[in-house]
Amino acid sequence: METNTEIKDAPITAYVFPGQGAQFVGMGKELYEASQAAKDVFDEVDDILSFPLSKLIFEGPGDQLQATVNSQPAITATSLACIKALGEHQDSTAQPFAMAGHSVGEYTSLIASGALGLAEGINLVRERGRLMQEASVLRPGSMAAIIGLDEIIVDEICQETGAEVANINGGDQIVVSGTKLCVARAADMASIRGARKAIPLAVSGAFHSSLMTYAQEGLATAVKEASFHDSDVAIFANATSRPMSTANEFREELVVQLCSCVQWKKSICNMMDAGVSRFVELGPGRVLSGLIRRIGLSEAYKDRHIDVISVGDLSSAMKAAEGGLWTRSNGQPQLAT
Repeated sequence: METNTEIKDAPITAYVFPGQGAQFVGMGKELYEASQAAKDVFDEVDDILSFPLSKLIFEGPGDQLQATVNSQPAITATSLACIKALGEHQDSTAQPFAMAGHSVGEYTSLIASGALGLAEGINLVRERGRLMQEASVLRPGSMAAIIGLDEIIVDEICQETGAEVANINGGDQIVVSGTKLCVARAADMASIRGARKAIPLAVSGAFHSSLMTYAQEGLATAVKEASFHDSDVAIFANATSRPMSTANEFREELVVQLCSCVQWKKSICNMMDAGVSRFVELGPGRVLSGLIRRIGLSEAYKDRHIDVISVGDLSSAMKAAEGGLWTRSNGQPQLAT
């Protein structure tokens, strides 16, 4: 076991959690079979929802798992199972310096930090997915990833086409959202303006845009009724990219972020600026890991060594723990104003 000195000297670590789109049939199944702590998470989520979500996650069918109402709690449950499996192989006192989650992954970070109980968190995620699915039917839309243009140019394109900037992910990837016509026009214009790629995303609606206003109204009611707690671990907010720690901040953020741009690049940069040098992605896929690596290779951080670790199954959890995921939270992150 590491000594206190070793813990103190270890890289400052942040946990990050993926959002919708990372899901796939079979995710987390190996964890369920090999880790008691992970199995307990899936079983408890099934009980909370009174629905065998784990069976849908492990066996499909894929079209049902892709439905927003199912995919969001499924990703949340799988990410929480990953963090519990990791916990089986590292000291129970180890805590991350910070956390962040991409879109619905922000709910995972709140549950993992203790700011939301599992039952309330999973029910809130399920309700969010249901409301977003309804909003997508009432106000249909789509999303597209624009690669190779800077934020100013993409913002100009959105102003001209009526699309909206939904995610600023880093690695020259910016996602736009809106009606199908607006997004198609934005993708065409991006190609004309020199984008390397303009890729339509396989999503059911215009997430993180004003088309989600219907869902935002219902979510505000659900958030108001949920019990939140202050967190000892800073959670970097999607909408502002700034660290949060209080229950009131969490409530406000979850409502605002639904129709706001996910400032993922700024969140990661702010964590790096606060001293984070090791990021652990917990959940299905490695999308966030790839984005963080590209941000870490940018000019601003070229002299920094940034470790990025993905934990999605038992072997990666064990490898991550063996690598010494020791962290020490020395108060809240301090950022330059």
